[in-house]
Amino acid sequence: MSLLNDLFFTLSKILWWFAAPSNLLAAVIVLGALGLFTRWSRGGRRLVAAGALGLAVCAVSPLGTWLARPLENRFPLMSPAMAPPTGIIVLGGSVNPHTTEARGGQVTLSGAPGRITEAVALARRYPGARLVFTGGSAALLRSNAIDEAGAAGRLFADLGIAPERVTLERESRNTFENAVLTKQIVQPKPGKRWLLVTSAWHMPRSVGIFRRAGWDVVAYPTDYETRGTDRELWQPILPAGRGLDLVDRMTREWLGLLAYRAGGRTDALFPAP
Repeated sequence: MSLLNDLFFTLSKILWWFAAPSNLLAAVIVLGALGLFTRWSRGGRRLVAAGALGLAVCAVSPLGTWLARPLENRFPLMSPAMAPPTGIIVLGGSVNPHTTEARGGQVTLSGAPGRITEAVALARRYPGARLVFTGGSAALLRSNAIDEAGAAGRLFADLGIAPERVTLERESRNTFENAVLTKQIVQPKPGKRWLLVTSAWHMPRSVGIFRRAGWDVVAYPTDYETRGTDRELWQPILPAGRGLDLVDRMTREWLGLLAYRAGGRTDALFPAP
């Protein structure tokens, strides 16, 4: 990929670490705690209180649900009676290559296992469809010998998918590179129907990126975080760790939509069907 892509990838990793709500609020608390031992102790107490309150709101309130619902509801679930696709594209993000390598190569799934399980189900339902997994390493510094696509390929084989049906793209580090590099490998023909399998909350940005790359894919969302009920809009999220993680991930996705649109990497600010 180009130097511009390398710069975009590096900056996105570094800036997100500082922009994550949990990191920002923790930094506010630490800064306030340090201020308690100075002449600005009153301001320090206020910072500690504000940071603690912010963490409590993010961790327990339905804020994560409010952030996730618009993303997950943007593209509808596909009907089981849909026409057979030409192929199935699975975005990386479901395999943990570090733990997989550390544990002797047994494939470990992380926070988005539905991308893999639904892809296998689709491959079995449509035996004529080509299965494409796209994802290398999203780490800023690559330290693991096992890339995500390689691990996914082994898992597909273990789950009964014939290796000759599977195409692996092993170099991409983010969704933009997923789209560009996969298109170069697959070279999709006009009029052919390709399903894009990824988490529902990640689908709007993913579809916009693939469209920008000149590939009009069909959304197949998985790994829902919300239920779509009225009750969850006011119900606290427990345990608190799940609520904080949800706010972090959904904030990242909304910021990603803004950053990718500003960088001309999606076809719309909030892509729709």
